[in-house]
Amino acid sequence: MGKDEVKKTDQRIAVAFTSKEICFYDLLSKGEFPCQYKLQGLKGTPICMEYWYDPLDANESVLSFGDITGKVQAIAFTAALISLFERPAGAHEDEEATVTISWAELLSGYHKCCYTLEHNLHHGDWVRQVTYNASLDAIISSTTSNTNTVVLAWREKSRKHLKMTSFNVAEGIHAFDYHSQLNLIATAGINNKVCLWNPYVVSKPVGVLWGHSASVIAVQFFAARKQLFSFSKDKVLRLWDIQHQLSIQRIACSFPKSQDLRCLFHFDEAHGRLFISFNNQLALLAMKSEASTRVKSHKTAVTCVLYNSVLKQVISSDVGSTVSFWRIDTGQKIKQFTGCHGNAEISTMALDANETRLLTGSTDGTIKVWDFSGYCHHTLNVGREGAVDISQILVLKKTILVTGWERAITVFRLQNFNHFFIQPEKWKGGIEHRGDILCAAFLPPQTLVTGSYDGEIVLWNNSTEKAHYVLHPDYQRLLKSKSDTEPQKLLGAGRSRSPRPGPNQAALGAHSLETHTEGNDAVVGLHFLEARKTTAKTGGANLVSCGGSGYVRFWDTRKKQLLAEFLAHGGVGSIIMSTDKSNQYLATGDLDGRLKIWDIEEYCLNSSKSKITQAPTLIRSFRPHEDQISSLEMCKLGGHLLIISSSADCSICVTDVCGASVWIFGQAKHWQTENWFSLPKRDTNLMKSDIQEESIREIPLLSKKESWLDLPEHSLLDKKNKDDTTFNVRPSEVINLGIKYKERNIFRKKTHNLYNGKVMQKSPASPKTYCYEGTFRSLSIGALKELPEVKKPAFLLDPETYFREKPEEECSQIPELPLLSETLKAVFDEKNLFPKEILDRERRAKQLCQETSSEVKIKRNKKQL
Repeated sequence: MGKDEVKKTDQRIAVAFTSKEICFYDLLSKGEFPCQYKLQGLKGTPICMEYWYDPLDANESVLSFGDITGKVQAIAFTAALISLFERPAGAHEDEEATVTISWAELLSGYHKCCYTLEHNLHHGDWVRQVTYNASLDAIISSTTSNTNTVVLAWREKSRKHLKMTSFNVAEGIHAFDYHSQLNLIATAGINNKVCLWNPYVVSKPVGVLWGHSASVIAVQFFAARKQLFSFSKDKVLRLWDIQHQLSIQRIACSFPKSQDLRCLFHFDEAHGRLFISFNNQLALLAMKSEASTRVKSHKTAVTCVLYNSVLKQVISSDVGSTVSFWRIDTGQKIKQFTGCHGNAEISTMALDANETRLLTGSTDGTIKVWDFSGYCHHTLNVGREGAVDISQILVLKKTILVTGWERAITVFRLQNFNHFFIQPEKWKGGIEHRGDILCAAFLPPQTLVTGSYDGEIVLWNNSTEKAHYVLHPDYQRLLKSKSDTEPQKLLGAGRSRSPRPGPNQAALGAHSLETHTEGNDAVVGLHFLEARKTTAKTGGANLVSCGGSGYVRFWDTRKKQLLAEFLAHGGVGSIIMSTDKSNQYLATGDLDGRLKIWDIEEYCLNSSKSKITQAPTLIRSFRPHEDQISSLEMCKLGGHLLIISSSADCSICVTDVCGASVWIFGQAKHWQTENWFSLPKRDTNLMKSDIQEESIREIPLLSKKESWLDLPEHSLLDKKNKDDTTFNVRPSEVINLGIKYKERNIFRKKTHNLYNGKVMQKSPASPKTYCYEGTFRSLSIGALKELPEVKKPAFLLDPETYFREKPEEECSQIPELPLLSETLKAVFDEKNLFPKEILDRERRAKQLCQETSSEVKIKRNKKQL
């Protein structure tokens, strides 16, 4: 019995066999995957299948398939997450038993949670491809026949009956694809053509793409760019521009020659990867990013960045196992260590308490302890000779805690650091998490928290190494004994190899803990707000967490309560964060390279019965990077708060909270911080804005000269009261959407006056002190002092004396120069130019030469005679 087609349906796999059966296997079962349902009694062997589900309600789904008899059939499920089919009464006793279902039962309507759809318009031709499209609400299928080549079976209002339309393509097609935004169907023709069809116009195609010299066997749209891939039988791949209907790229794949071919074609648009299978070989083509003129701090993606406050240096690491050191005041690279862990990636770093030792964690399963001269003092064997994903290193007084790849904490005790190779020791608290631990934070004297992939935050006593409480956005539970920590039946709980959760997914259930999709609640970052000394009395938040689906949450670990949560970055998946030591600002970064700065100084200072969902004041929102932000660090330099960010785009950027320009470490022009940060101090009476998100117009990050630039950002309107006339306006093209309409109009008028040369006065009663921001924000202009009376110069008092014209006769005549013959004392000749001795020597030489030549002539004449 041969396997023919495999499709993933929710958490199940549907497999079609040549025995005219479809089996459904459960992926959530431990160990082997049991067969839950077996569908029998099909009239033909299915050779193609497709599964679709509603992203807003995964219970609504459609499994469509076509067979060798030309039939197109579909099963529409209405409660897919609960049960695909009705289970017999006896099946409840043994959940592992396979339930056998006949196709006749489905046709009769016995199963209330699903119904069937079918048509036979292909008249015996093999159905090569079938799919259900929700935007058209139709089942699309194709064959290699030239009649009824592509059939659209439209679902009518009852949704249980089909209305048919079809396209006739000469010689038939191998495959097709549909673009919902362009409303086009692309067909891979056997006649070497790629045709573009409007689903509602069946007479002729709206476009034909010429260029292939063999039958086209696969097509797929590149939806984001409105382009199309096509692959032909001679192993030639083409990329087409749909708007101009032109081939913009041709790639010849080096597959072996074979008459019998089986090709599968899939383009992963999210990651820019194209998979092509040809018989028993698989090719992977990865898209290269366009060449960028952006300055790069490292040759490979930067994974972590730290700030050493003692040396005033920035330390960065990358995927290529290189560690670099930079001066924070100029951006100049001081030194770098290469090959720190061979060729393995450095995933994270940490400094000890004195900031004299650097710890680097790598995917090779080791942590190395370095001094700043490049000498390695210790190697910690974290993975026990295996590769692991180290996400964080937490250095405490007596221990070093490591997290990132399993549900337990790995601990190294400093009392045993008397050898070069250090082995891990057992954590006394054992395993309390259900998912992999991704991060940790410590609050003196003994509070330790760890966050995991399933969204749980476990509170530990670091002295006893025992856990006592679990926090989660949906529940809390007290840990009294080992029996309390038995895993409940949670969807997605357990091991997960990836420390980075994926993008948002639809909720997979209701009325249970299964409502959260796996990874959406993953805790990627934890920070204690140590500067909040009064929260012990007021009951305010003292812990911040982030990650998952872009949410930031504020917790009170004393009362075990979630006080606030807000969406910091929507639709971009996991985020990271950092806070300053005074806990006044919170910086968050996402996978798109966007950075946001929030004012949390007065956020969640007091306890509240209801959860706060309003976001704190957004200070800045800008995009300093082109790719995922991998690490954030906040530090103070010269009284200014700086934000250092690293990214997968190989760059490290630095800016400040108040809106300074963004500089990149490694750029040709070094900066000087004393000139850079000459900014006005931030007003502590900033109006608390209600904004959460604003549209930002993005501009290129660097000019061709690699100089700094001012990024467009969210500028706060600083207003003391409604009647006061004091405004501090940052010239920007962006206006806060959270400001009320009336106040926004006032803001526009004041800004217009500023641009037209009218300076805004601070107060009628105060001295004339003015404040500009933007390009001239560092200038402070005051009233001019009165100058002392200056005496006029003489040429202004009596101009006639200096500027009147004199008579011609009074002008002195220019004397004529004497002739050269009159002034020349002697004629120049050789006797005047050279000494007598030289002239005599030359005369004797000439005379001797003449005498010698005459003697030679006389001798010659005698010989002739």
